[in-house]
Amino acid sequence: MTTHTPRHLPRATGFTLIEIVIVLTIISILAAGSIYMLKGNVDVAKETRVDGDLQNIMTQLQLYEARNMRPPTTEQGLKALVEKPTTEPLPEKWTALLESVPKDPWGMEYKYRYPAQKAKKAYDVWSVGKDGADGTEDDIGNWPANTK
Repeated sequence: MTTHTPRHLPRATGFTLIEIVIVLTIISILAAGSIYMLKGNVDVAKETRVDGDLQNIMTQLQLYEARNMRPPTTEQGLKALVEKPTTEPLPEKWTALLESVPKDPWGMEYKYRYPAQKAKKAYDVWSVGKDGADGTEDDIGNWPANTK
């Protein structure tokens, strides 16, 4: 009876710790670069959302004006699209046109002014933008972009 012993034991296969560390480092660098590049796209997306929100608000303001023969006053504001105004001029055919006063992507309520000072429409509607301050260059409104 002879026992046969293999001369070469099979070598264990797998990744070494250094190989795993190198791969994780490369993945981390790629992920960080992707996040950095996407950051600018988030700002563009927010500005695009503001444009859509402004179009919606202006459509509702036109409907309010058609039903009541005039847009809300500055004092009544965009809240007149949500709740019936209690200050003069009282609307004759008021209905709720929005569920709530919308907020811009930065969490601030949109601003409203009648009569307009910047827009060609009868009223100004705008977001104070990323900095949250009114009257700065990052304000986005229903007026041409180069108007300050």
